[in-house]
Amino acid sequence: MGNTPSCCVASSPKHRRNNHSRLEPYRPEPELSREDTGCNLQHISDRENLDDLPMEYNPSDHPRASTIFLSKSQTDVAVHSKRVREKRKSLYINHHHSGPVRRKYSSCSTIFLDDSTVSQPNLKYTIKCVALAIFYHIRNREVDGRMLLDIFDEKLHPLSKSEVPPDYDKHDPEQKQIYRFVRTLFSAAQLTAECAIVTLVYLERLLTYAEIDICPANWKRIVLGAILLASKVWDDQAVWNVDYCQILKDITVEDMNELERQFLELLQFNINVPSSVYAKYYFDLRSLAEANNLSFPLEALSRDKAQKLEAISRLCDDKYKDLKKLAKKRSVSADNLSVVRWCPAIIS
Repeated sequence: MGNTPSCCVASSPKHRRNNHSRLEPYRPEPELSREDTGCNLQHISDRENLDDLPMEYNPSDHPRASTIFLSKSQTDVAVHSKRVREKRKSLYINHHHSGPVRRKYSSCSTIFLDDSTVSQPNLKYTIKCVALAIFYHIRNREVDGRMLLDIFDEKLHPLSKSEVPPDYDKHDPEQKQIYRFVRTLFSAAQLTAECAIVTLVYLERLLTYAEIDICPANWKRIVLGAILLASKVWDDQAVWNVDYCQILKDITVEDMNELERQFLELLQFNINVPSSVYAKYYFDLRSLAEANNLSFPLEALSRDKAQKLEAISRLCDDKYKDLKKLAKKRSVSADNLSVVRWCPAIIS
């Protein structure tokens, strides 16, 4: 611009380089440890995730893992099946009849159904199956002698004032004895069949988390603690601890409170039972009952039950009627493409 002075003077590139060269290079500060900061909280990434445990060691959390009671019953079931096959073979050779066939089969004119479903199990037979599962737990327990926690020891915390025999930890209880104990608690507390299934889930979760075995010395208190916790989690109107003291006359409220507290701590306060895990235990109990000839009672389909099933079918028909109309459209967007299969159930 000639000799015209300018108020905006720009520094030369060499001068700018000299200014930057005087700047100190960036040095990251050293990370402070938790002890230096005074914060000893465990990071969430360092916490043990129960879902990361192997499925075979955590069946009460993973729906695809096999239940412990079903695997423990396989040995006895195999021996029992072999005896049954040998008996049938001998009867066939000797031309003897085993008596009238008790199993009922459906025909064109009569349909036999049991009243047990996954949402509404049969109370009596569900308790029988749970007692049978506990029986196999005790009978086929580990022989390496796992630790016995004091809170579950019946010698230290008896459930009655009667003297505990010296060999109380030597004799395995029979299935009928376990069934009577569980049935008494369920009948007095008016618990549901779903609570019995959740009881078995908590029992196996305790054995897995605490790494203990159920044995003649602790089975009653372990079952009592599982029932106590399951009734509070599952039922809306839970039974209080003092109510169990009315059922078991010689036990104190303080003992029940301590049993519940330590049971929860051993479960790591994990009382969640997913629907998939619940369904797995229900069907495994049915498999256990089928393998031990403990079949659920079959009843002929009456007119009233048929009308209820037909009403349910109509309800489902009305519920998915709109989806059926959408599926019959000539053109459907490829982004929201869905195929609806409509299969009405008609029972007359």
